[in-house]
Amino acid sequence: MSYAWPRYPPCASDPCTSFECCGQNRYNTIWPNLIGVAVEEAKGIIMNDNPLVTVVVVPQGGGVLDIFCCNRVCIFVDENYLVRLVPVVG
Repeated sequence: MSYAWPRYPPCASDPCTSFECCGQNRYNTIWPNLIGVAVEEAKGIIMNDNPLVTVVVVPQGGGVLDIFCCNRVCIFVDENYLVRLVPVVG
């Protein structure tokens, strides 16, 4: 089944409850290879790999709402703007 997620915000995920479902068996939903990569490069890779998501950059010490969203990927960066946690849809 295929879904057309709206651009984030607002958050969209129905009927999915896992990041695997959000990829619709067509798009990447997790990027472990981006740890240590510069944020702008990481954003480009994610947006190229999955056009259904909006990338949200979260600076060190920042946070996001604990709401599952199929149309959002948060990139948590360190003080040098390098990816510090694995980016995942949600």
